[in-house]
Amino acid sequence: MESPEISVAILIAIGIVLLVIGLGIGTMIGRRSSAGAKKYREVERKLDQLLQDKKAYEDEVVAHFTDTAKLLNNLTQSYREVHNHLARGASTLCLGEGPVSLARLEDGKDAAEIPEHLAVVQPPLDYAPKTSPDEKGMLNEEFGLERKKAVARENQQKLEKN
Repeated sequence: MESPEISVAILIAIGIVLLVIGLGIGTMIGRRSSAGAKKYREVERKLDQLLQDKKAYEDEVVAHFTDTAKLLNNLTQSYREVHNHLARGASTLCLGEGPVSLARLEDGKDAAEIPEHLAVVQPPLDYAPKTSPDEKGMLNEEFGLERKKAVARENQQKLEKN
């Protein structure tokens, strides 16, 4: 009769193991189907979507600036070609007097350079400068009074003649 005792003990042990396994599975299913778990999965899905959108945006920005750099390089090359074309044409058409060549720059002498004695520049005066040191300047209190006296004398002389 040992066999039924062993089989009951084995059955009880198997039952306990199955109960523990069932409780574990039930707990996992309960956690997955709860409102908190659904909310967590939704937040995790949104986070993954935002990360994917951010990565796509970053890739788009990199592509944009790469294309911009290429276009600027092309523009620079085009300007360089136009400048070289104009320089060659000016050199040919102006008989060497047109563009400034590197050799002329190295000499330090340029035919178009203004001579030093002509390069002295003074600001324009907003008053008439003195013609002699004895003359009264515009800021003198008596400036212009002599003319009024002279005009008055002339008028007096005209009256006396009449």
